[in-house]
Amino acid sequence: MAEQTIKEILLRHFPQLLESELQEEIEKSGKIMTVERDEILIDLDEVISFLPLIYDGTIKVHREDDEGKEILLYYVEAGNTCAQSLSCCMSNKRSTIRAEAEEETTFISIPINKLDEWMSKYPSWKEFIMGTYSYRFEELLRTVDELAFKKLDERLLHYLMHKSKISGNQVLNVSHREIAYDLNSSREVISRLLKQLERMGEIKLGRGKIELLISATEVS
Repeated sequence: MAEQTIKEILLRHFPQLLESELQEEIEKSGKIMTVERDEILIDLDEVISFLPLIYDGTIKVHREDDEGKEILLYYVEAGNTCAQSLSCCMSNKRSTIRAEAEEETTFISIPINKLDEWMSKYPSWKEFIMGTYSYRFEELLRTVDELAFKKLDERLLHYLMHKSKISGNQVLNVSHREIAYDLNSSREVISRLLKQLERMGEIKLGRGKIELLISATEVS
């Protein structure tokens, strides 16, 4: 199958970027890049040189506290970009997050020196950037609410449902250790809670996989 051009990718996955002049500039300045599963796109305290426009795959974004413990903030799916990396780019700060490929992921890499320029030149780019900030802010509020008000078993089930919704698959190839890492817990606690969910008939555990037995379509 022939490779897509950047303009074809934009028309299919980023139709909100309307101006033909903007599309031409992205085609001229952007670069198509692919990272493998578990590969890090952006690391903590790194100087960010690009903004990723994800069009195939998913990345997950973590935050680390002063003690080195990490927690999953959100996923970035096709048709979106990372608000935290965007914030660092716009303020010329080093990265405060770690962005890691959940699966093989392909994106258009946009040089950071174009971000301010396009904000003033193209209304659709400005709207896209502001919309990204707004959406991720709401998502971060949901994360804070979960940490503050939900028990770990509820967070675990929501995590599995959200992961299923993103992958489009009821069977998740994820280890107990990876889940514990994402939820800032221990493998032993996660294993115990997974067995509890299995007894309740909500999941089925297998070797290196978890099958979700309830629908993930209602996940926000």
